[in-house]
Amino acid sequence: MIKTLIVDDEEDMLEVCRDILKRFPEIEVTTEREGPKAAERLRNESFELMITDLNMPKLSGIELVKMARAINPALMTLVITAFPTPETVIESVNKGVFDYLVKPFSPDQLMVAVRRVIQHKRLLHENEFLTRHLQQGYKFEGILGDSPSIRRVFDVIHQVAQTNSDVLVVGESGTGKELIARGIHAHSRRKDRRFVPVDCGAIPEPLMESELFGHEKGAYTGAHSAQMGLMEFADQGTLFLDELCEMPASMQSKLLRVLQERTFRRVGAQEERHLDVRIVAATNRDIDAEVKEKRFREDLYYRVNVVRIDVPPLRERSEDILPLADHFLKRFSQEFGRPMQRIEDDAMEVLRHYLWPGNIRELQNVIKRAVVLTKTENLKVDDLPFHVVNQTCCSEESVKDLAKGFFSARSQKVDLFEIEYLKNLLTQCNGDVTVAAQKAGFPRGTLYRFMKKHGLSPEAFRK
Repeated sequence: MIKTLIVDDEEDMLEVCRDILKRFPEIEVTTEREGPKAAERLRNESFELMITDLNMPKLSGIELVKMARAINPALMTLVITAFPTPETVIESVNKGVFDYLVKPFSPDQLMVAVRRVIQHKRLLHENEFLTRHLQQGYKFEGILGDSPSIRRVFDVIHQVAQTNSDVLVVGESGTGKELIARGIHAHSRRKDRRFVPVDCGAIPEPLMESELFGHEKGAYTGAHSAQMGLMEFADQGTLFLDELCEMPASMQSKLLRVLQERTFRRVGAQEERHLDVRIVAATNRDIDAEVKEKRFREDLYYRVNVVRIDVPPLRERSEDILPLADHFLKRFSQEFGRPMQRIEDDAMEVLRHYLWPGNIRELQNVIKRAVVLTKTENLKVDDLPFHVVNQTCCSEESVKDLAKGFFSARSQKVDLFEIEYLKNLLTQCNGDVTVAAQKAGFPRGTLYRFMKKHGLSPEAFRK
């Protein structure tokens, strides 16, 4: 949403501009009749676009633009006036005004000017994003990390992005294979074209050919009109084939021909169409074993495997676990409006020693859950799922920490189980202790004692 401030001392002009901008669903409009009040709004609120009249009492449009740019240098400004002069135009441009409209103007003129602003703003955002990631060198489209293994992946992305070679990304589920594909696209010469993701395992086999290549009218029952396929839709851009090993054998041969000839034919069509598309494929299977077992075509494997990127699982880049956890904590704290400060040291140790079979996706969900459920400013061990803490307590790395004795270690694990069980139970029962006790199979008094022991209050679980 683009927050826009319109400033004009004429109420009729404010209404006209507001009505015109309502045609843009991505614009949120705020209006002000006085320059000083508009300046105050700019200090206290975040706007991306300001449309202002030049000639206003108390504070002129030029003065307001100067103040606004000092407050927010990224603010886009559009000036309107009934008395244009060369001097005012030059001064406006020097103050950073993006565009200039003369009253009276038509709705179309204002809409064209605003569209230019939106497009320019979008390009600035994209350029800033790409520049930031290129400067950082080791961040791509949300992929974070500084471990040697992930740095090697980033180096390959840098090298391959500017070429047109097809790429095969191999890694476990949750390691960020699609993010790597998007990173390759974002740093390529095709970045201004479409990135089209296709989940090969989610498309039913009878529909896959039509989905990928499209069809002509009457090609089969129900084909009432011609339809473009995903490959054609991705023309001049990047086609991301996720879960490539899930593709049926009948489609593998058709895909091979497309990769070889860079042509395709819609279902029911006679003529072939040329295709300029980059293929980035990904799989979480052992594709070499799939080829050996004849479940995946060897010739297709060699065709798509021009450049291979093996994405390391999170357990093999343990240096990145804590930075990733901090990143997710900040992200979800802001998203859910929870003022979380940090992850406590003992919770950090649990995260660091857990094996993360679900990789980054699992870590993200664990932190998200903890932010939602915690009642404190810091994320504690008690906020983590029991299975994460339990596996950590039983891991080889943590055996040395259990030297305090069997009974002490058992008591700690029992406490963690009780806390997790009671939280889930009370959440399901909406804080109703009577219902919770019935489900647990013991008296209310026993449940109250457990809750008191672990500092849990039923009110905290009532919606």
